[in-house]
Amino acid sequence: MSRWTWDSSWPAPAKLNLFLHVVGRRVDGYHLLQTVFRFIDRADTLHFAPRADGRVVLATPTPGVEAANDLTFRAARLLQDATGCRHGATLHLSKSLPLGGGLGGGSSDAATVLLALNHLWQTGLSRTELRQLGLQLGADVPVFVHGRNTFAEGIGEAFSDVELPPETYLVLHPAANVPTGAIFGAPELRRDTPPIRPADWRHGAGRNDLEPVACAKFPEVAGHLEWLRRRAPNAMMTGSGACVFAGFSDPDMAAAVFRRLPTGMAGWLAAGLTAHPLASL
Repeated sequence: MSRWTWDSSWPAPAKLNLFLHVVGRRVDGYHLLQTVFRFIDRADTLHFAPRADGRVVLATPTPGVEAANDLTFRAARLLQDATGCRHGATLHLSKSLPLGGGLGGGSSDAATVLLALNHLWQTGLSRTELRQLGLQLGADVPVFVHGRNTFAEGIGEAFSDVELPPETYLVLHPAANVPTGAIFGAPELRRDTPPIRPADWRHGAGRNDLEPVACAKFPEVAGHLEWLRRRAPNAMMTGSGACVFAGFSDPDMAAAVFRRLPTGMAGWLAAGLTAHPLASL
């Protein structure tokens, strides 16, 4: 019997991009990326309650977001439409991950909805099929369905799994909501970084090509990154921002830097995970 039931608390963990290169752009406008995703033990949490009327109901709607545009709602409806499922569910979402932080919170929430309701509704889709559904919701959703730390390519849907060393991450959250479109749409964004083979990537190598654009547009991001780099030269931004992070092999050293955070600067410590908590579902 599975440990995951209607009574479970379903995690939707954050991700960090250990590097992020923009290697090109397709004719349809999508950017071609290379990145390594790592899951960390900071997460949103979802709860589900069954419904007999077949409806999907958000018990905790995001302020200012129409239900039809909410990724969790869209994920549940997409699964119903793809499988002909007539079951319903009430969704409860408890947010810990910031919006516009580059941690993949919305994508992770959507992936957990797909994984959880596929299990609870017994719709029977494979993880590969769920990944394909997830791609309809957003480029980052498939990696959360995939569930492994991985080297991702293309628009984020081609994976080569990687083994990563244990690390504790100090993540700083600047008071800025960075819209992804504003970063990818910037004319000054570098889009010609030479691609590398997944087998040639080494932990600690690479940069985030989106970082210079985000830092120029959002001084809070630049300020937090500068502070962190003075104490951890390997620090970088995750995703399109706003969060910045540094990895430490020694948890005590991470904690020591965390204790030095100045007043007004928000952050937290999180351990790197070997896999998504739902990877074995």
